This record gives sequence, C-alpha cells and structure tokens, in this order.
Amino acid sequence: MIDRKRLHAIIREAGDIAMASWPGENQEGKTGRGALNVWDKEGGSPVSAADLAVDEFLRAELTALLPAAGWLSEETVDDPIQRRRDLIWLVDPIDGTRDYIHGRTGWAVSVALINTQRPLLGMLCAPARGEFWHGEAGRGSWRNGERLVSSRREALPGARVPAKLLSPEDADLVMVDQPNSIALRIAMVAAGEADLLATVRWGYEWDIGAAALIAREAGAAVTDAFGQALGYNKHDPRAFGVLVTAPAIHDAAVERLAERANRLA
Repeated sequence: MIDRKRLHAIIREAGDIAMASWPGENQEGKTGRGALNVWDKEGGSPVSAADLAVDEFLRAELTALLPAAGWLSEETVDDPIQRRRDLIWLVDPIDGTRDYIHGRTGWAVSVALINTQRPLLGMLCAPARGEFWHGEAGRGSWRNGERLVSSRREALPGARVPAKLLSPEDADLVMVDQPNSIALRIAMVAAGEADLLATVRWGYEWDIGAAALIAREAGAAVTDAFGQALGYNKHDPRAFGVLVTAPAIHDAAVERLAERANRLA
C-alpha cells in the first residue's frame, strides 16, 4: 500500500520548487524569485529550468516511494524498458508552461500512477492558485479536501467551455476562463466550473492522465475525441484528442466533433 500522505507531500514539494522561480504573484501576494531560464524544445514548445528541476525531484522521490513503478514524463527521455512494468508514474512536471513563464496562474504539477494502462491515482498541484486536486480510482476526487461533483448539464447548446475563441459551428457554446494547462481545464469539468472540454489534435498521455482520473471520479464522461476509452503506458504515448463532459451531453459532443476529428486525425 502506497503512503498517500507522503505521496501528497512530495507533489506539494514539487509545487514549491516550481513556485520558487515563478515570476507571478499568487492569491496570497507571494511571488517567486522570477529567475527563469527558458528555451524552446524541438517542435517549438517552451521549457524552463524549473520544468527540469521539478522533473528530477519527482523522479527521485517517487521512485524511492514506489521502486516497483516505472517512469514516463514529458521532460525525461523515454525508457522502453522502464515502461514494461505494470505500474508506472506518468508525470508532467509543469503543465501549462506558457502560463508559468508569463507569470499567470494557469499551470500545475501533474502526476498519475498507472496500473496496466489504467490510472489508479491522479494529483494536480496548482500552488499559484492555492489548489491541490487528487483522485483515486473507485473512491472519488477532491480539491483542497472538498469532494468534487462534475457538471450535470443536460443540453449541449449553452455548455460552458474553457476557451479564448470558438469556431462558428460552436457559436452556441459559452466561453469561460481558459488556463494554459489542459489538466486544469479538464479539472474545471470535474469541479462543475465548465461543462465541456474538447481537443481535436494529437497530445500526450502525461498531459491528461491525472486530470482525466480526477474528472472521471467526479462523475464526468472522459474519452478521446472519437468517444473511445483512453489508455495509458501504450507503446505510442500519444492520443488523438480528449473529450471531458457532463455525462448527458457526451454523445452530442462526440457527434459534433466527428467530422473535425476524422479530418484532423
């Protein structure tokens, strides 16, 4: 049995490491040192020294906590031998790096424990927002100790979506705040602060593993863009799209996305 108290303490400490270099100001008026070293990875997405520091810390601490588990992270070179294990840590050390480096609060440390391609535990630490989210398979999910209940919206028109721009075919939806972190956007559906989160592009398991479990345990419907179940620790860590919705609007959302998903996949 894993020590949940120690696990949560590790994730929070990882959040503290990230906060030390974050150039923004949190809800309590606390700021980091703002000494950021940032560069672009292959493909053009940004990464900072803080991403790597959090990644290194988590790998050491989580491996010590559960030596039987392998490791898959956005910022670590993939090790196929490590991933042959049934148990694996799935980590995005700072999800939402663009918000992080610009001093905005829409980022989080994301950690999931996967067993035979299914998430057992999922945790998001968003220290700039004063939030700690966690979910356990079959037991529920919480934010700052408060049990989460997902959106229960019954009609797709009027659904709240974390977005800065909507396509014409989605003009009947309602935009709400969009953090850069896809994990936090998924978590918004878990908390009933949004009704729908959808992407129709290729992404990676570490972006969604923890938050998808949190949303599912809060009662949301969670699939890929085609309405199929998500799997983790696959040979190819990519997935095409993610769709997280209030249960009653999931089928309608799959139908609306179908043409786009088939065209872009």
